[in-house]
Amino acid sequence: MGIKKYTAYTPSRRNMSGSDFAEVTKTTPEKSLIVSKRKNAGRNNQGKITVRHRGGGNRNKYRNVDFRRLKDDVPATVIGIEYDPNRTANIALIVYADGEKSYILAPQGLTDGMKVMNGPKAEIRVGNCLPLSEIPVGTLVHNVELYAGKGGQMARTAGASAQLMAKENGYATLRLPSGEMRMVPLTCRATIGVVGNADHNLVHYGKAGRIRHMGIRPHVRGSVMNPNDHPHGGGEGKAPVGRPGPVTPWGKPALGYKTRKRKSSDKLIVRRRNGKGLK
Repeated sequence: MGIKKYTAYTPSRRNMSGSDFAEVTKTTPEKSLIVSKRKNAGRNNQGKITVRHRGGGNRNKYRNVDFRRLKDDVPATVIGIEYDPNRTANIALIVYADGEKSYILAPQGLTDGMKVMNGPKAEIRVGNCLPLSEIPVGTLVHNVELYAGKGGQMARTAGASAQLMAKENGYATLRLPSGEMRMVPLTCRATIGVVGNADHNLVHYGKAGRIRHMGIRPHVRGSVMNPNDHPHGGGEGKAPVGRPGPVTPWGKPALGYKTRKRKSSDKLIVRRRNGKGLK
């Protein structure tokens, strides 16, 4: 998929670019696979803002994408590739031989009319979903499960893939897009290939309004707020921080403060993304 440049008839258009949607072959979603999506503008059930800079945006429907791929040994045909407003990747509408329709993530190279299949007996071909135990070492995969049957959770964004590096002692070692090496149970499933729409990260939005359509609101510096809104707020003119170091809106140190806790799954990480092993 390529990048489309615009004629500079306004200053914002000068630096704006967009996708040419060359991969997309179907423009309307499958009605049986969409559900309405309620907006909450970053508020929780008490009405308090728990995530800042959320709100507004275009109203769109959620597409039910099948990340689990548990319908085994039934061939499916790709009907079309669609745009999905809820994710960076495109999605493919497939219809199984028994008539059931489903959405899957559209990998690079998947086109209309191609056949895909799930299960241990499926071929090693783009779009097919198999347990990691049946996939050859060195293969690029995406939509990787962490728990068998739960559905793919890793390598799902546009252009992402994980490489299968080794298989031993009931675990597969994967190299993730970040460079991290991680073990995943061999019973977990993954889909062959690389997620499509790899040029997504090259799109330049050009103006604030395009981000507002996505439901993202402006970020405001703490130093221009009032003291009741932020620890950096208040003072006449440009005031310094007035503390030993900058802090978050909630008073925690913003630089050098450790926020990460150890997880039970840390033992499955062979090498961190920065190249260090776990201490």
